[in-house]
Amino acid sequence: MQPHHSAPLGKIAVAAQDSAQRDRAQALAQQLGAYCVEPGQAHAPPAVQALLWVGADALSLQAVAAGGRSPGPISVDFGGAAMRHRRRGGQNELLGKAVGIGKKPALAVLDATAGLGRDSFVLADLGCAVVLAEREPVVLALLDDGLERAARAEDAWLNRVAGRMTLHHGEASTLPAAVLNTLDVIYLDPMFPERDKSAAVKKEMALFQTLFAGGTTADDAAQLLDWALGCDVARVVVKRPLRAPCLTPQQPSHTIAGKAVRYDVYVLRSLR
Repeated sequence: MQPHHSAPLGKIAVAAQDSAQRDRAQALAQQLGAYCVEPGQAHAPPAVQALLWVGADALSLQAVAAGGRSPGPISVDFGGAAMRHRRRGGQNELLGKAVGIGKKPALAVLDATAGLGRDSFVLADLGCAVVLAEREPVVLALLDDGLERAARAEDAWLNRVAGRMTLHHGEASTLPAAVLNTLDVIYLDPMFPERDKSAAVKKEMALFQTLFAGGTTADDAAQLLDWALGCDVARVVVKRPLRAPCLTPQQPSHTIAGKAVRYDVYVLRSLR
């Protein structure tokens, strides 16, 4: 099972970028049980460490820093330049090989640690039907917003890929049996900051560690892997830093390694 690390309600406030978004911001704040910063209000309460900005174009999360030197906001933009660049990357081929692309048409994959949904989107772009499980309400709000914008974008490719993605609000282990029984693969990517040193990932990781009590620990991830291995699926795939140890004493059936990460593949039965 996936342990829960919710951000204390006082750490995050919702803010409208302009008066036109005020009602939407107030509704989201009520949904999250968070403080709402009114348009034109100079400051959020002292305990607030991040603002969830409600804008006309997107929902975004931004750290609050002293002196106004906050890093740029984080949002889920599946149609943005970064995701379009990533779909041409070699790592996608490794991920696809790990989950078994080509062994069965339209694989059904559960991304049990969806986060900001990037790997889920890559898998959907490769033709998989992907269920994204996410437990953090604020991250869920970002994912909901990103998927909604992708679905209504004037871009047939983006619409098709988003149409293969379904968001589950809560722990992966709370998925209904009717959904679990349709899955071919469970994919896990525990958040470990040492894996990726890029500026964007470091910014996101620093904010998530501040808000969500450090994210998923090695013990948490091992517990989630044990749960996944107990499910009736063909394989479980775990993304790991290249030189990190396996999450549990049970060794993977095989490993697919790239330059910075590897995929530990636990084959439980044939995909065919």
